[in-house]
Amino acid sequence: MDPINEKSLYSLVDKISLDYFNKPFKHVVKFNHRLRTTGGRYIPMKKTIELNPKYVIESNSEEFIGIIKHELCHYHLHIEGKGYQRRDADFRELLKITGSPRHCSPLPSQKKRYNYLYNCKDCQLEYKRIRRVDTKKYRCGKCRGKLVLVKD
Repeated sequence: MDPINEKSLYSLVDKISLDYFNKPFKHVVKFNHRLRTTGGRYIPMKKTIELNPKYVIESNSEEFIGIIKHELCHYHLHIEGKGYQRRDADFRELLKITGSPRHCSPLPSQKKRYNYLYNCKDCQLEYKRIRRVDTKKYRCGKCRGKLVLVKD
């Protein structure tokens, strides 16, 4: 995807809005460089969509378009006076209709790395941990089996 400025970002969001929702986007869309763990957000009071520019740079265009569709679901439902929050049935239904993702995939910089890998002796369930676990004190949460350190 080519580098996007604010004007071309607005035209992209408006095009996606017309294609998937058959409604124009009439308010503000902008990049917010301070967003860290989310692809975007919708601010109802300002009717503004803010998008994370890192998803344009570090991911494919399908991911970014999915984020835009997700935020447009919030936007259009709010404009219509329907339930626009994540927990509302109207929102979840519109996500399914438009094929919008419920969550975006984490950026490579946000993925947690683990230092220790434990396996359950009985059910082979993996436990990835940043801190060391006392295997004498803790057991498998699924079957109560003994934990074994695989990777240090």
